Amino acid sequence: MFKVTGNGSITTCDGVTRRDFLQIGALGAIGLSLSKLAELQALGATAKGSDEKSCIMIFNLGAPSQIDTWDMKPNAPSEIRGPFKPIRTNNPDIQISEIFPLHAKLADKFSLVRTCYHTAAAVHDTGHQMMQTGRLFTGGINTPHAGCALEFLKGRRNELPAHVLLPEPMGPTGGNMPHGQDAGFLGKAYDPFALNADPSKQDFKVPDLLPPTEIGEIRLQRRRELRQVVDDAVRNFEASQNAQLMDTNFASAYRLMTSTKAREAFDLTREPLKVRERYGMTRFGQSCLLARRLVEAGVRFVTINTFLTVFDEITWDIHGSKPFTSIQGMKDIVAPMYDQGYSALIEDLVQRGLLDNTLVCNLAEFGRTPKINPAGGRDHWPQCWTVYFAGGGVQGGRVVGKSDEIGAYPVERPVSPAEVVATIYRCLGLDLETHLPGPQNRPFSLVDYGTQAIKELF
Repeated sequence: MFKVTGNGSITTCDGVTRRDFLQIGALGAIGLSLSKLAELQALGATAKGSDEKSCIMIFNLGAPSQIDTWDMKPNAPSEIRGPFKPIRTNNPDIQISEIFPLHAKLADKFSLVRTCYHTAAAVHDTGHQMMQTGRLFTGGINTPHAGCALEFLKGRRNELPAHVLLPEPMGPTGGNMPHGQDAGFLGKAYDPFALNADPSKQDFKVPDLLPPTEIGEIRLQRRRELRQVVDDAVRNFEASQNAQLMDTNFASAYRLMTSTKAREAFDLTREPLKVRERYGMTRFGQSCLLARRLVEAGVRFVTINTFLTVFDEITWDIHGSKPFTSIQGMKDIVAPMYDQGYSALIEDLVQRGLLDNTLVCNLAEFGRTPKINPAGGRDHWPQCWTVYFAGGGVQGGRVVGKSDEIGAYPVERPVSPAEVVATIYRCLGLDLETHLPGPQNRPFSLVDYGTQAIKELF
């Protein structure tokens, strides 16, 4: 996974520096064989669909309680319904929790799916995998994040990356398993471009994507020695087709590093202060603003992690006891930050004429137990929870599915994680029967055969 850090350095997940990347070759640094690159380029050229649509995936790491947010049960016993009251929205068919007053003004723009469920283990990591890739990882096969598959199939629109991850990849969530935020079997070349910095920090600056203009004599001598080793090893390689592929990969990396457009897209100081404040001067709020800027600049897919871990910070993971938070902590800290950032993003996309071509999906790995636990929180519950969508061809103001009287199980229109991911692919104009080249020459369709998008949203 590429990482852009606040002080301007770029490394791969293996610790290769930007200078090493330029010196020894992009393909070697990211672990992609030339033959594999040729295969992927040939397959990617066959991708079908509209080139106009983009996606912003907001992943609510930690998992909000459906009963305290989007699927309230005001007539249930107090130990089920919780402390919050439902409020009216600008759509008479939708009521949501009082902790999201700004969402209530935009309910005609988004549609709720109240019956998402899965049957895998009730741990964060499995839900992360399924909700971002459409599959549970089994047999050592990691399937690619939807944004990575999109980049493989359609490539970049310009010198900017096709898929950017904000503000950084998911950290530990207790399961010690992959989270599904990389390219999996497609290879590191299609990993997202991760901004490894907090855009809300006062000293946050645009990552320096330019190569250094001055290099000390010792470093220069090391470069000369390394260049000689490489030249000796590849003396008979330069005229080959593989060398041309390497040149293409070098050119792509160098265009990004020297791109004025890329630097400007990441530069939040170009936004008026009142716009930044409207989003909220929080990590999540400024990530939402940065996502809008990136989509506007041509990035196809942006993933925003609302939180980075479930430990040692107040998140949606409301077990009620430390190191987690309570239902009240969610109301006081999490909900205001989230409500402000999301509503600003949707309003901004509408005002700029971008929402019709930009899908904004708000996902989570599971829901929360209907009954409040003795610690004053709710525990993991993958049997039923709510996700929602706006823009990108989705009709706003709709509710898909119905849960039972305590929000525990779907009673109408259950929706699987694969259907959620299929909906994202459909909005992006991709053919769900498109195949990706899996390990050992095993072809993978974008989603399991027969899986369809959630048709009620369109």
